[in-house]
Amino acid sequence: MTSNEIRNAFLSFYAARAHSVVPSASLVPDDPTIMLTIAGMVPFKPVFMGAVSRPDVPRATSSQKCIRTNDIENVGVTKRHHTFFEMLGNFSFGDYFKKDAIRWAWQLLTEVYEIPPDRLAVSVYERDDEALAIWRDDVGVPEARIQRLGDEDNFWASGPTGPCGPCSEIYFDFEPASDAPVDLQDDVRFIELYNLVFMQYSRDVGGNLTPLAAKNIDTGMGLERMAQVLQRVDNNYETDLILPIMQTVAALVDTTFETAAEKEKTSLKVVGDHLRAVSHLIADGVRPSNIGRGYIVRRLIRRVVRHARLLGIEGPFTTDVLPVVAELARDAGLPGVHDKLAEVTTEIEREEVRFLATLERGEDCLADVLADMKAAKKEVVSGEDAFELYDTFGFPLELTEEIAAENGFTVDTDAFEVCMTKQRNRARAARESGSFNVGSNALLAAAAAAAGPTSFEGYSTTNRVSVLLRQSPFYAEGGGQVGDTGILRAPGGVVRVSDTRREGGAYVHVGEVVDGLVSVGDVVHASVDATGRRRIMAHHTATHLLQAALKQVIPDGGISQAGSLVDVDRLRFDFNCPRAVTQDELQNVENIINGWIADAHDTEVAVMSLDEAKKAGAVAMFGEKYDATKVRVVDIPGVSMELCGGTHVQNTADIGLFKIVSEAGPSSGVRRIEAICGAAVMPYLTVRDAAVRQLSTSLKARPEELAARVSTLQEDLRARSKELEVARAELAVAKAMSLVNEAESVGNNSFIVAQLEGTVSSDSLKAAVESLGNSLGETGVVMLACENSGKVSFAASVGKQAQKQGILAGKLVGSVAKLCGGGGGGRPNFAQAGGRDATKLSAALDMGAEGPLKHEQTVERLYLF
Repeated sequence: MTSNEIRNAFLSFYAARAHSVVPSASLVPDDPTIMLTIAGMVPFKPVFMGAVSRPDVPRATSSQKCIRTNDIENVGVTKRHHTFFEMLGNFSFGDYFKKDAIRWAWQLLTEVYEIPPDRLAVSVYERDDEALAIWRDDVGVPEARIQRLGDEDNFWASGPTGPCGPCSEIYFDFEPASDAPVDLQDDVRFIELYNLVFMQYSRDVGGNLTPLAAKNIDTGMGLERMAQVLQRVDNNYETDLILPIMQTVAALVDTTFETAAEKEKTSLKVVGDHLRAVSHLIADGVRPSNIGRGYIVRRLIRRVVRHARLLGIEGPFTTDVLPVVAELARDAGLPGVHDKLAEVTTEIEREEVRFLATLERGEDCLADVLADMKAAKKEVVSGEDAFELYDTFGFPLELTEEIAAENGFTVDTDAFEVCMTKQRNRARAARESGSFNVGSNALLAAAAAAAGPTSFEGYSTTNRVSVLLRQSPFYAEGGGQVGDTGILRAPGGVVRVSDTRREGGAYVHVGEVVDGLVSVGDVVHASVDATGRRRIMAHHTATHLLQAALKQVIPDGGISQAGSLVDVDRLRFDFNCPRAVTQDELQNVENIINGWIADAHDTEVAVMSLDEAKKAGAVAMFGEKYDATKVRVVDIPGVSMELCGGTHVQNTADIGLFKIVSEAGPSSGVRRIEAICGAAVMPYLTVRDAAVRQLSTSLKARPEELAARVSTLQEDLRARSKELEVARAELAVAKAMSLVNEAESVGNNSFIVAQLEGTVSSDSLKAAVESLGNSLGETGVVMLACENSGKVSFAASVGKQAQKQGILAGKLVGSVAKLCGGGGGGRPNFAQAGGRDATKLSAALDMGAEGPLKHEQTVERLYLF
């Protein structure tokens, strides 16, 4: 059976038994406590946990796309580990239970999929006599093929407390004629196909189990595993779900999956699996980044790039493979990747190109480290070396661990974390240089802990506080909002508060004694700077409006908050988005927000449980931790509802005017908007009005004519720059062609290694190298260099015959650029590189010429200078 036939047969089987067929949910769950959809039951979790009422149809079936990365190092190594997979499942919400679930599962496997009963074996929970009896007496499975397993294998729980229950699993037996007793933990002989969870208890904090009034069924069957069995292949990767991807990649290096060596097969499996995973994640709105889900995408793409290099693929290649991934997904009834293929391709290719440079530099450095370790007979890469790779080259720790393991080494990760902690402390100290550092003051931290938590009462009042500031109207920095400033007046002195921060549960008011003396035990009168508070409140409420407006204007952008800053003078909002926001979209966002401000919407604040807030539709920021019993909800009815502990205006009209001042991309997949509102707008407009007046005078144009006048000047400048660049390129080509007669021969190949004098741009250098390469033909090897402003550039061209002998342009330029403190690479036939130290250029050229021109080394050594 094809994978599509297997999937359709499963869904049709349960649909015929009154199950509602539910389409796959997103890989990004609607639950801030879960990072990714890891199982078929995740979309039904609110029902199982009792958070929402049970559906009218109490039975469901689905084929759910899932992501798991807990065993990422096993992907491609074992026969059945994946990051992306489909989970077939059937679910009962207080309807049928064990007998029907067991009977139908057996019927599906033996009658629909036609698996011989003697190829199946069953596990049950060690104390679940009921399930064992059903398998043995009702279904007819011989007791010798039923194995009891303990809590670790066959008891499911949603957490330390809550719904739980025993499991029963069905296994396929690859050796049914074996005389050995059934041992279902033998993962060579047996593979788990189908897991049936009987959710029948609720566990309390004491570990006591109470039977549920409404018992549930939650099952899962891995489509990839079932395809392996029914398609009679050796592993999950050789099924029609993944094999076409691996074949496409193999063709890029003129091989096939079937004829590849084992190490090559492992790399093909990693590439095939990970490209499926990142394609579906990006299609579901996840963008590569350094945190959370985004880092999973980034890490998987990096592994794709590295394993492609192990296969011999030097440059970007995913654009040739992703259409196959998209077609397979569409055939599977998961059209997201196909519909968003351009977007998916752009994101992956951007990450691919960026990491290629990092990878080459880091691999070279790590190779040196491992070579030194082998010589010294050491087995553990030091944390300091691993950190230097990360800090200097951006080489991820997990990649260092992976490459080290492939060479028989381990990494001292504890020492690496020590180095990371020191770096974070240095960075924090640099940021806080010149200011009072609460975090580094152990005495203050101890005092804050002894004082206990501060009860913040500044939402409605800004004028009262008691001894030790156990109560305070000052807002402590958090949730993106800066801390309040103001005055503390004691009987004998005055403190001007410049910042308010959190230390555990206490609020620490940082300031300066500007008059008299203040002593422990004083009762102080606390006054928040009311003007500053009003401006902060306006910017914070405007931030909520900004997120709501962006979701309206870019409905398919997967807009979600990735960070924020709310200050007296501005707001900054970071959000996940795959592209830049256009000027028209920004103007639309600005218009919508100013419309909401003019409509004078009241702001409503309520405190409720987290579940109540989610049911009401409140937006929670992923990665934030919330108290399940009490959260603060800020609601602007019909406009925005968010979980937020910050201070806000009582009515949107209090914001005044809203103005976006910039839009940029601080990191891949993340956009940043900075904006101002209220009293902060007038100084901004005054400065810009003065600038416009000055430009109008200088360019002799009215304000409305400035854009056209500047555009004309830019066009003139571009035309002249292009003419100059063409002239420089022609000069560079002429200089280069004068070197043709200086080509020297080694074996069948002709070599030219030289420096072009004068000002030569990278485009001109490229044109010169390509012209020389064309002149020398298929046996030609050309490497030219130039110096500009203390920096050096290299370019190399290698003919087809020379490439076949192992000479690669990327290796040529990469080696010499490294000597000049740089790096680079490219395709086998052409590559460019750069370096920061021009004083080493002469030595680099000598190094480049020494092997091929003086010693006539073998071709294998030409690029290993």
